[in-house]
Amino acid sequence: MNNYLDHYLNYLTVERGLARNTLDAYGRDLARYLDYLEKSQVLTLEKITPAVVLRFLSHLKDSGLSARSRARSLAALKTFHKFLVREKITMDNPTDQVASPKSLSALPHTLSPLDVDNLLSSPQGETPLAWRDRAMLEIIYATGLRVSELVSLQLSDLQMDVGYLTAFGKRSKQRIVPLGEAAIAALRGYLQNGRPGLDKERGSKCLFLNRSGEGLTRQGFWKIIKRRGLEAGIRQNITPHTMRHSFATHLLENGADLRSVQAMLGHVDISTTQIYTHVTRERLRKMHAQHHPRG
Repeated sequence: MNNYLDHYLNYLTVERGLARNTLDAYGRDLARYLDYLEKSQVLTLEKITPAVVLRFLSHLKDSGLSARSRARSLAALKTFHKFLVREKITMDNPTDQVASPKSLSALPHTLSPLDVDNLLSSPQGETPLAWRDRAMLEIIYATGLRVSELVSLQLSDLQMDVGYLTAFGKRSKQRIVPLGEAAIAALRGYLQNGRPGLDKERGSKCLFLNRSGEGLTRQGFWKIIKRRGLEAGIRQNITPHTMRHSFATHLLENGADLRSVQAMLGHVDISTTQIYTHVTRERLRKMHAQHHPRG
């Protein structure tokens, strides 16, 4: 079984060109699946039936995994078994008739516009790091970039004169994303007053730099947004993806159309973007229940 997994992950790397983070996630989900099969004495592909897959999903639920995590795990299983059929390693796909767990109850966490304002204004002072953090927070909220896309930005990706940047998303797909006046102002301030103090004439092409003048990492920005959230007095857990969710939700709440939000987020399938329509509907429902006399 592990040989099949290695063969599949090699296919994803060489032929599909998936990002390292995506490969790691697939690898973890499928390794857990194969471990379950081994412990259940399901040692050949012919013994994997839809009932076995359903028992595995039930096992994940009993282990405390959310509906969203179980849905992601099933997606990995489906593509894995589809690959095995395509390669003629087996004739049957036991996941064909297995429906994805409902995950609408696990809606994305978002910040209120007031919390966003507090977060964006939390970096105070005129130090290079304060200028950098202000620019990064403004950009991630203005564009909805993934954290990997944010920290990968190069100086050449900026087109501030015309108000946009170029992002490279999953599978290196390129897209153009508008910046907005506040983000452009924060960027200009960082490039003039912050970045030179971090680069120290090393000539780095990375847009955002750490104290050592090297490109900032995903983990580095996670620490920044956590710290700035605490400084802003925000109690809920904040991650870079919280800002991406907030970007999409606030756009839809203010009248943006779904296709435009899909393009800015870089979603291939609009059904991925549609989760945010559920967020806005749920927020309206709660508002009605809280304020209507018969709510």
